[in-house]
Amino acid sequence: MRVALGVSYRGTRFHGWQSQPSGRGIQDHLQQALARVAGGAVTVVAAGRTDTGVHAQGQVVHFDPFVERPLTAWVRGTNAFLDRDVAVNWAVPVGPDFHARHSATSRSYQYWLYNAPVRPSVLDGLVGWIHTPLEIERMQDAARALTGEHDFTSFRSAHCQARSPVRELTRCDVESRGNYVRFALTANGFLHHMVRNIVGALIYVGSGRLPVSAMLDLLEARDRRTAPPTFSPDGLCLTRVGYPAPIDLPQPDPLPWP
Repeated sequence: MRVALGVSYRGTRFHGWQSQPSGRGIQDHLQQALARVAGGAVTVVAAGRTDTGVHAQGQVVHFDPFVERPLTAWVRGTNAFLDRDVAVNWAVPVGPDFHARHSATSRSYQYWLYNAPVRPSVLDGLVGWIHTPLEIERMQDAARALTGEHDFTSFRSAHCQARSPVRELTRCDVESRGNYVRFALTANGFLHHMVRNIVGALIYVGSGRLPVSAMLDLLEARDRRTAPPTFSPDGLCLTRVGYPAPIDLPQPDPLPWP
């Protein structure tokens, strides 16, 4: 039987999702906890590989247990061995053809930015920060240019290993909530650093360092060197992974802040 898990984590103290020689990947930590429940080594596959400092509320993984355990054991038992920054939220049996990554049809991220003269304290690590005042309407206008299917070469990391830079961005929203700005993006897939690079470019637009039309210019340039620097990972969170019917997995809770 193949099992899918819903996993959430605060990525601040980890070296990203993927297994690391240091053992500080979230994958390492989860596999070690599952192994203590299973009584042997377990390998998990995730829907997305988040970077160092990036969080997740809606990560989905799958694994093939070699022993039979009640589903509650994969949740409560595993959580008993996990750091408090990581939690398994649910466990669901899935068919042998289900693949957390390859079966996914969409991924959604949110980036929370604190826009104020003084850096955040309580939410340090959970939100990005910029002290320069931002014009939200300019950012909203620029974000609309990114929706649709495009070559996102200008927004991918130089180390991105994806075979194609083409992605379909179905949502790119910017909204203001007091001193906070929320960026919400959904696509059929994301390139390495793509969300952080988009956020960085939109911040340049909002601060007046780039015109609203710059987003189209960057898309057409297809050159990472023409775009602003990659923004901080602190406020980035994987919020949801979408799957086609009849795959029906529990939905993650919405983010509680601000």
